[in-house]
Amino acid sequence: MEKLIFEKSKAGKRAAIFDVKGHRADEFLSADLMRQEVAKLPEVSEPEIVRHFVRLSQKNFCVDTNFYPLGSCTMKYNPKINDFVTRDERLATIHPYQPIETAQVIMQMLYDLEQYLCSVTGMKRFTLQPAAGAHGELAGMMMVKAYFENKGDKKRKKVIVPDGSHGTNPASAAEYGFEVVQIPSNERGIVNLQALKEAVNEETACIMLTNPNTLGVFEEDIQEIASIMHKAGALLYYDGANMNALLGLVRPSDMGFDIVHLNLHKTFSVPHGGGGPGAGPVGVSERLVEYLPVPLLKSIGDQIVFDWNVKHSIGRLKSFYGQAAALIRAWVYIRCLGRSGLKQVSEDAIINANYLKKKLEKYYLPATKGYCMHEFVLDLAKEAKDRNIHAIDLGKRLLDFGFHAPTVHFPLIIREAVMIEPTESESKETLDEFVEAMIAIAEEINNNPEIVRTAPHTMTVKRCDDVLAARKPDLNYFAEKQAKPSESITAS
Repeated sequence: MEKLIFEKSKAGKRAAIFDVKGHRADEFLSADLMRQEVAKLPEVSEPEIVRHFVRLSQKNFCVDTNFYPLGSCTMKYNPKINDFVTRDERLATIHPYQPIETAQVIMQMLYDLEQYLCSVTGMKRFTLQPAAGAHGELAGMMMVKAYFENKGDKKRKKVIVPDGSHGTNPASAAEYGFEVVQIPSNERGIVNLQALKEAVNEETACIMLTNPNTLGVFEEDIQEIASIMHKAGALLYYDGANMNALLGLVRPSDMGFDIVHLNLHKTFSVPHGGGGPGAGPVGVSERLVEYLPVPLLKSIGDQIVFDWNVKHSIGRLKSFYGQAAALIRAWVYIRCLGRSGLKQVSEDAIINANYLKKKLEKYYLPATKGYCMHEFVLDLAKEAKDRNIHAIDLGKRLLDFGFHAPTVHFPLIIREAVMIEPTESESKETLDEFVEAMIAIAEEINNNPEIVRTAPHTMTVKRCDDVLAARKPDLNYFAEKQAKPSESITAS
């Protein structure tokens, strides 16, 4: 068993020598800011600590090392030129408090990015402030509420959310005081129009839709949905988590949406996972421009400045204007690809998803019939009933084959869902390797289900209690409590 960094500790070892000139932390910090009990840090050499952290990094699955078919999250490859530009000292050393006239390079980039996003979506204006998709959803709900309150229509307190929407949609609506009304999908996996008509009334504020939805199916009745909502005086909110399927093919504005949030950390190749960094710009149609958060970007002569004069603004969402590094990466991605390149992104993503779906349909049951968009869902209900193999077991077993698990048990309308999104990044060779692994696991389910049920077998951390790991993570090292590798819920 590999020794942990604390176990390698030996008095007197040093990784680096600092000239602290006799200063102590308590000379600079007050007593209330000092930790009273701190476990002794390990004393190790520089090679040992370097090897420790490099080994830790090699235990991780990431899009740079493995195929990452995480449905609905669009975990695509992030081109390294994005990082190269972001690290340029002319951008990386800008301070948020320096005068705007001395930061015109990045101001122009942000201004251009807004124009690009408007072009892609058809929206009139964008705010780049929101720090993530959920933050963008909150901004959207704030604008919906402000819009109706300004019109004196205070009875609009309900938000319609289809059962195939993203989980953050009802949460964002409820968080801002709206009553969430869920409507079911029909047999095709799209919005049930009759149920929608019955749910819409004078209290309806908006509908929150993802298109294509979380089953990977395009809402082909979207224009009728828009007509129903607008005739009722309500708005349409577009969750852009699945925008990777639509670049250059169709714009949310053409479908009738009034508000759009985009996940730059999905569609526009900004790395994400582990909590960030993220960016969730929000765009609006003409009728909602005056409700956008301040400040907005404005071009005056040869200068880009902040515009605080927004008549019915919902206010400020963030201390500073957006996640600069994430926004720059998206700017680079768009500039490198151009209009035709962005269109090819979606076309390739759709082709890859349909290729996988067709290859796997002999071995697993698809949740929907026909072609999909950029992702699709398999239903393991039969495997669960006949072999006691659940979606999470398939995901765990894929780790042994060198693939990150797809999204499992989501969307919730498919109890044993396995949602697969290959994105446009992957080659046919990689997709074929994934198919081979999925077929091998299908054979194991039939002939040796126990090996799937107890997976993974090759990871540092074996099968763990996922609920306990999430709610009571073991983040500290205590030698006397060190668990066996198969019992540990986290990698120390």
